Amino acid sequence: MANDTSLSLFSPYRLGGLALPNRIVMAPLTRNRAAPGNVPTPLMAQYYAQRSSAGLIIAEATQVSATAQGYQDTPGIHTPAQIAGWRGVTEAVHAKEGRIFLQIWHVGRVSHRSLQPGNAEPLAPSAIRANTKTYVNDGFFDVDAPRALDIAEIPGIVADFRQAAANAIAAGFDGVEVHGANGYLIDQFLRDGANQRSDAYGGSVENRVRFLSEVMQAVIAEIGPERAGIRISPVTPANGISDSDPQPLFNHVVEVLDRLAPVYVHIIEGATGGPRDIAPDFDFGALRERFHGTWIANNGYDLVQAESAIASHRADLIAFGRNYVSNPDLVERLWQGAPLNPIDQDRLYGYGNGARGYTDYPALSAA
Repeated sequence: MANDTSLSLFSPYRLGGLALPNRIVMAPLTRNRAAPGNVPTPLMAQYYAQRSSAGLIIAEATQVSATAQGYQDTPGIHTPAQIAGWRGVTEAVHAKEGRIFLQIWHVGRVSHRSLQPGNAEPLAPSAIRANTKTYVNDGFFDVDAPRALDIAEIPGIVADFRQAAANAIAAGFDGVEVHGANGYLIDQFLRDGANQRSDAYGGSVENRVRFLSEVMQAVIAEIGPERAGIRISPVTPANGISDSDPQPLFNHVVEVLDRLAPVYVHIIEGATGGPRDIAPDFDFGALRERFHGTWIANNGYDLVQAESAIASHRADLIAFGRNYVSNPDLVERLWQGAPLNPIDQDRLYGYGNGARGYTDYPALSAA
């Protein structure tokens, strides 16, 4: 397709009921800054408000229930205190004319007993331990072995996603993004490397996509399709996830999503936070062609790549992750071609770090 030179990363865009001033999305970024009780804080409100010039902010992955937690100091959206904490965040962003969705997740097997109610085993489609670590007790430790969900438990988790979406809207969010990527629970159901069930949720591609479909149906029924998006990562090896044949799997995923018609699909191209060409034979374009809503592309984009993707209609919006950690005014820096602040790697994670490496990165006007 020929490039449309009238389109730019800085062109406005209509996303459902939202008018975005540009096509730059702040991707969800786990920062482990929630207070005890997994409650969002005023400091988190300041952090997101600093980044409100993004066309859309997708706030960090947030637990739909107590069993959904996989890392210390990550926020939830299932208690009154958490909802109230998030309301402070959305009010701060909206006061600066920003737009913000909340990413809702269940980590599944990517967890540690110390984070689970009653020190129980983490939950998963099958009792297969993930080859990964989690951030707990102020350090990185191997995840614990999970137990397989009984089929009778699955509707309750679908209901948790539905309630989390309702709670997010009550907290003032403009919508939610269901986390179906990066080896967490929904992705675990999708992949034959993590899902070895023999019931209606395992085996065939259609069965493995069932849980994702039920979650999205529930969320869309609760808050409407124009306020519901989803993130997927077809070829990432994040958190030890794998599949023997991802192309037909994700072709079917996107066909199911197209029928359900969420407002967007947010796709990670390549390895999350790593190489884009990890699976050079995978056809991301085939997925794009199957979905008629908004397509958000993510992973390692620079300005030139982003402008090319927008102009050629390979994507409608571009999500930036790590660059938003250290550049609250990323839109302005990209517009001006200004240099980016380096990341303070030692303070990426942890409630105890407070503002350091979180809200203390300078904007251009202060640099």
